[in-house]
Amino acid sequence: MTAPPPKIPESVLVVIHTAELDVLLIERADKPGFWQSVTGSKDALDEPNELTARREVLEETGIAIGSPAVPLANLRDWQLRNVYEIYPVWRHRYAPGVTHNTEHVFGLRVPRDVPVVLSPREHTALVWLPWRDAADKCFSASNAEAILQLPRLAGR
Repeated sequence: MTAPPPKIPESVLVVIHTAELDVLLIERADKPGFWQSVTGSKDALDEPNELTARREVLEETGIAIGSPAVPLANLRDWQLRNVYEIYPVWRHRYAPGVTHNTEHVFGLRVPRDVPVVLSPREHTALVWLPWRDAADKCFSASNAEAILQLPRLAGR
């Protein structure tokens, strides 16, 4: 069996939220207790960030952006970029010598009753929380900071 190609150190973070600013968090299957928003790396260097966001949201939650329930206009590029050090436990997924990732932050407004179907390979549980509580529950500082920007950025 051949090893998968190295991950591209450029990703998206998608803060999924309701109009009332409740935030969806999902628990990582490979790290119980690690709660986060949807994240994922580009599949190709030239993949547009919006396409990466749409793909990752569908893969991880089953939410189809561009559907009648969740129009494409509900996905907003917040124009925030985070550059962070990749946790050592996950560096083996990247090319040798890659230590940092650039993350592009998006917000996605969804109806409160939107069906969420987790990818069991990636996540084991979900919770909807008020934005401040969601920020407190995230293991990632960049994810928490993005959620704290929600009241300011959700109306863009």
